[in-house]
Amino acid sequence: MNESSSSLSTRRDFIKTTGRIAAASALAGVAIPSVHAAGSELIQVALIGCGGRGTGAADDALASHGGPTKLVAMADVFHDKLNTSFESLKRNCGDKVDVPEDRKFIGFDGYKKAMDCLKPGDVAIFTTPLAFRWVNFEYAIQKGLNVFMEKPLTADGPTTRRMLKLAEQASAKKLKVGVGLMSRHARPLQELQKRIQDGEIGDVILLRGYRMGGPIGSAFSTKWPGEPSELLWQIRHFHSFLWASGGCFNDFYIHHIDHLCWMKNAWPIKAQALGGRHYKVSPEGEPYVDQNFDSYSVEYTFEDGAKMIMDGRCVNGCNSIYSSYAHGSNGMAVVSHSNDCDPPSRIFKGQNLQRSNMLWESKNNPQERNPYRNEWNDLMDAIRNDKPYNETERGVKASLVSNMGRFAAHTGQEITFDEMLNHEHEYAPGVDKFTMDSPAPLRAGKDGKYPIPQPGIVKDREYRA
Repeated sequence: MNESSSSLSTRRDFIKTTGRIAAASALAGVAIPSVHAAGSELIQVALIGCGGRGTGAADDALASHGGPTKLVAMADVFHDKLNTSFESLKRNCGDKVDVPEDRKFIGFDGYKKAMDCLKPGDVAIFTTPLAFRWVNFEYAIQKGLNVFMEKPLTADGPTTRRMLKLAEQASAKKLKVGVGLMSRHARPLQELQKRIQDGEIGDVILLRGYRMGGPIGSAFSTKWPGEPSELLWQIRHFHSFLWASGGCFNDFYIHHIDHLCWMKNAWPIKAQALGGRHYKVSPEGEPYVDQNFDSYSVEYTFEDGAKMIMDGRCVNGCNSIYSSYAHGSNGMAVVSHSNDCDPPSRIFKGQNLQRSNMLWESKNNPQERNPYRNEWNDLMDAIRNDKPYNETERGVKASLVSNMGRFAAHTGQEITFDEMLNHEHEYAPGVDKFTMDSPAPLRAGKDGKYPIPQPGIVKDREYRA
């Protein structure tokens, strides 16, 4: 793709362009037949990326309402992950899992082989590290497949612009696309967002998100032991590397960033931030070589001057906070009571969280309590009933805003929406050509360590290899 010829130069251009996606979908229906499973027709599913999140997504797909579903193909670069996922899904879902050995694919081309097992209108699940998202999505569009893809979607400017173009292509083909930002499918948050937009807390002036706890996932890695290949080792430890995941900032904090921007019904125009590496040694005394900070604090600014604060910390022994809040001129709201989007959501008069000040508390239908199941029921309903449904644009914007915060912390510079969108540093060029023998896009130095952010020293990009 030629990025320079169609680069989106401003935030307004970006929003204007993405706003055309829905219109493109509607117009496309005149000439292009819809690609969906009508009514009770069987929908086949292929799982690309068989880690824990992929296994959970496949389980939710097979449990969705509205008609029969069946998992028919799986792909990964690791035998053990694919086999563990298959065994878990077979145990939980029984005959809905029909994946014989010849439909289990290992390797970087496995995504194509798995999708080749589907027919137009079936669903491909993408739960690999984000570097491969645009590659998988491009092939799914060629095949006429509906898609569910896990967040985040992008880590840099070039892939952000690329994914936006693919979103337009998907809508033009009337494909349905879900993105794993499940907060938007949490029914209490849906009601709270409507109440905030109806003015129940006045003008939104401040948003706060916190995810502060101990180290989790693969965000903190010691030196590559020499096997498997450096590329495969980095993929297995994807949270440690910006090219693979956007780092812990994107993967862990994007849910709060997304749903708080949703409460505001806007995306911020700039970000400034701070953060640091404090305890980069394992409990055994080995140095961590990953690219993450241990703590982040980002201040986002919206066009009307309102602020959003996102605080993240991965340090043992510190105060743990995992919740989010919205403050308005007439009151405040608890958006997520705990975790990424757990109820109850609440509205209070004034700015104090006192029970006597509470004006509203969310209720939840037990059958719709699980937002992961909700997002699959919503996607499958759109597929079976041919409703417009493409969450790619929103997923791209949430990823872009996450990228802004991370970039601001890692460089020590303020960065705008426009600058992040148009930044030219691509973290994993050529990812579509990876093989099992390819070198990693980021190579360890002689000391086994990887390039890390140096705020105030390296200002124009997050690291120099």
